Amino acid sequence: MMRWLWVLAAAGLCVHAQDYDLIIRNARVVDGGGNPWFRAGVAVRDGRIAAVGRLGASTAKREIDARQRLLTPGFIDVHTHIEGTVEKFPAAENFLRDGVTTVITGNCGGSAVRVGEWLARLDKAGLGINAGTLIGHNSVRAEVMGRANRVAAAEEITRMQALVEQAMQEGAMGFSTGLIYIPGTYSNTEEVIALAKAAARHGGVYASHMRDEGEKVLDAINEAARVGIESGLRVELSHFKIDNKRLWGASDKSLALVEEYRRKGLDVVIDQYPYDRSSTNLGIRLPSWALADGQDKVRERLTSPSTKAEIAAEMRTMLHALGHEDYSFAMVAGFAPGREYEGKTISEINVMKGRQKTLANEIETIFDIILAGGAQMVYHSMGQADVDRIIRYPNTAIASDGGIVEFGQGMPHPRSYGANARVLAEFVRERGVLTWEDAVRRMTSLPARTFALKDRGLIREGMAADLLLIDPERVRDKATFQQPHQYSEGIDTVVVNGVVTIDEGKLTEARGGRALRRQ
Repeated sequence: MMRWLWVLAAAGLCVHAQDYDLIIRNARVVDGGGNPWFRAGVAVRDGRIAAVGRLGASTAKREIDARQRLLTPGFIDVHTHIEGTVEKFPAAENFLRDGVTTVITGNCGGSAVRVGEWLARLDKAGLGINAGTLIGHNSVRAEVMGRANRVAAAEEITRMQALVEQAMQEGAMGFSTGLIYIPGTYSNTEEVIALAKAAARHGGVYASHMRDEGEKVLDAINEAARVGIESGLRVELSHFKIDNKRLWGASDKSLALVEEYRRKGLDVVIDQYPYDRSSTNLGIRLPSWALADGQDKVRERLTSPSTKAEIAAEMRTMLHALGHEDYSFAMVAGFAPGREYEGKTISEINVMKGRQKTLANEIETIFDIILAGGAQMVYHSMGQADVDRIIRYPNTAIASDGGIVEFGQGMPHPRSYGANARVLAEFVRERGVLTWEDAVRRMTSLPARTFALKDRGLIREGMAADLLLIDPERVRDKATFQQPHQYSEGIDTVVVNGVVTIDEGKLTEARGGRALRRQ
């Protein structure tokens, strides 16, 4: 009998059937490490991957036949903005249907300041996805200094450092900046380094929306690298791009500089969303000094004829420096006071208001929207050649820069619905820019490594059971700029911490997500 059992084991067959919670059989496993796919089954127990390989006669409470579809780790989106919406829509259906099982928020310098309290609320929310957060520079600076346009005093630096360190102790994944946004744009590099050092005492990442992504992008990369070098933090350069029309094609130089820092020993990587249009607020079209000190001061400036003229003159200079003659590249994505503006460009809205099509009038239209509370925008600001070159760079992770959206509300950037499916459909299947294995690596193990998510991003025994079944012939993004509220297709099954949340294309009632804290 013992000899017979030994023969069975040597043949790679299961000697004793094991009971699991879930078994996925007949899959082509793309394990997240960039390795060639292989045929195998995967078994899950207690929210973790318990076995990978030939599962033989093993049994489970639930079995799924992959039918030779791709089985991958759940996608990790390390650049999102879910504050304020995850509380309303904790299922995060738009992310799940795009294969995202884990997100990092608190990017671009904006986050909850009391990280521990915020994560505790997420623990109770019944999340559909896993979520962690960075501690944001802009939020910390606003807490201590408001929207003051000046260099921080030593005492203010100390208070900001204390907030950053407290957030890290409470589980923040690192420190983020948004150095084109107020009030962070008013800081100098020394301030950023001082706060990054406070974060570095606990490890983590420095994730930066840099000061410039166009004419001065090399200076901005140098600044971010200096922060990483002097603080000791790993560096993630957010939504890497060239956003100046006059400089489209210059990503060869910016990528070369990133690679130079890597050769010198700095752990720096980048992330990118696979579109040639960006999305942020309308306020960035104004000079930063015009937005200082709160909305009352902004209103005062825009109702003073002389100051208003000064702002308008600087806006013209800024516009032309970006290679544009008017604001037809700027589309309103969300504007609560006037939903009829959503999906229209500033040029079109200007005409809707009965004004002649002049640059001066378009600037006046921008002022009107700012005074009414501002708007979320989509900007056609990048060239496809740069998008392609950046996505080919081996150290580029895929990240949406999106959020949890209310289905049917507004005209959001389609990246919140389809960033990952777009990569798989367009850049892998249709155009062959990436292989399946490398595309999955950029969505899984690469971001997991950068953010020290040590038990996610790979299909390995002992890892968290965040898993996707993908039909490689059907997967595609459906969301467009004209019709953004459309879920991705072809990501048929989504498992979060062992819980099936998308079951053959249908959202289940089960939620397997959890709040993540820095390990």
